This record gives sequence, structure tokens and C-alpha cells, in this order.
Amino acid sequence: MEITTQTMEKGQRIREARIKKGMTQQDLAERTNINVRTIQRIENGEVSARTYTLNTLAAFLEIDPHLLLDHNPDTAPTEKENRRLLILLHLSGFLLLPTLLIWFFEKDRIRGIRRQGMDVINFQLTMLVFLIPVLPLAFLPILIALFTSAVIIVNTVRVMLNRPYHYPMAISFLR
Repeated sequence: MEITTQTMEKGQRIREARIKKGMTQQDLAERTNINVRTIQRIENGEVSARTYTLNTLAAFLEIDPHLLLDHNPDTAPTEKENRRLLILLHLSGFLLLPTLLIWFFEKDRIRGIRRQGMDVINFQLTMLVFLIPVLPLAFLPILIALFTSAVIIVNTVRVMLNRPYHYPMAISFLR
């Protein structure tokens, strides 16, 4: 297996983040359930780690996973495509399945989509929790649907304008 400069840089980033947290390789291995020898080999640039392993380490060490993942510049999405997908993600808030699909397949590829996807999904699930008990009532489901629609439209427009979005009353089902 060929060792690349990029593989060595990833290992160095992981080592620096681990040391900054005051952890040994053994500590990191125990807390992430990744074999200590694997961590040693990654830090030394001896292996190109799997995406799952890199995401696990990035999440625990609180570093941007994009710094560790391989992105081929020829296949990496452009800023315009990123923005389009983020807008589509928020607009898909009307239906749960499309949001889940966009989030699941793009969360490691598009910067910002992981957090924003979780926010949209948390809002959708919260509105379902509010909606289910009031379904037999005449007007409350309509009010909840109108409120949900308004929030989705406003947040989609805010994302289009590159402004911060907010999903009120959302319960954090996903973190």
C-alpha cells in the first residue's frame, strides 16, 4: 500500500488533536472502540483509514471530518452544488424520507449538511410528535401543518440568502 503525504497529514492532525486533549493513544482507543494499533498506524501514516474510523476519530476529537476525508477535487461538489443541496435539504422538510436520504448520503460529502440535516429531521420528528395526539381533532392538525410549512419555507429562504436558520420547538432526537 502506497503511503501518501495526505495520509501522513491526516495522521498528524489526529495526533495533534489527541495530544491537545491530553490523551494517550490507549485513552483514545478505549473511548472510541478503535484498536490502539490502528490508531498508531493512522497517526504514523502507515495506513489509509476507513471513512467510518476517520469520522469516529474526528467526532471524538472535535475536529472537522472534512480535514480527514479524501475528496477528489474532480468529484467534489462545487459551492453552488453545496448550496443547492442545502436548500433542497431544508425544502425537503415537508417529507421525512427525502430529508433522511439527502442527509444520509451527503453528510460526509457536503460541508454543513450533517448539522443542518439533523436540525431539519429533529424539527420534522418534533412536529410528528405534536401532530399524532391531535389527529382526531378538527383544527389543530391544520394549524400544526400550517406552522410547519411556514417554518420550512422561511428557513429555506434564509438558507438561500445565506442567513442563519432556526427551527423552533425542535427536540434533539439526533445529536
